[in-house]
Amino acid sequence: MKPDVMLSKLEDAATQLGVRVSYELLAASVGHGGLCRVKGEYRVIVDKRASTEERVTTLAGALARLDAAALAALAPALRVLIDQQSPRPTAPAALAPQPVRRAS
Repeated sequence: MKPDVMLSKLEDAATQLGVRVSYELLAASVGHGGLCRVKGEYRVIVDKRASTEERVTTLAGALARLDAAALAALAPALRVLIDQQSPRPTAPAALAPQPVRRAS
């Protein structure tokens, strides 16, 4: 699926979930944007200078942070898209799962 189509579908999903999406100029220290609450309502702010691919990743990552019950209301294809496009946190080596070693 093309990035512009993915972005459109994610924007539709946000609307369906009652999440406002806005595109604004953000400081470099903020990154490409993310999810926040403003006056009790969820909002995703995305850097308007971000590429379409960066917008998709930012929006999917923000929506993925919502309650699973809210995401359950979306069509399965949208849930898959959010899951596929949201960035995965990387655990530091010390926190990564370690193989189980059996005593001999």
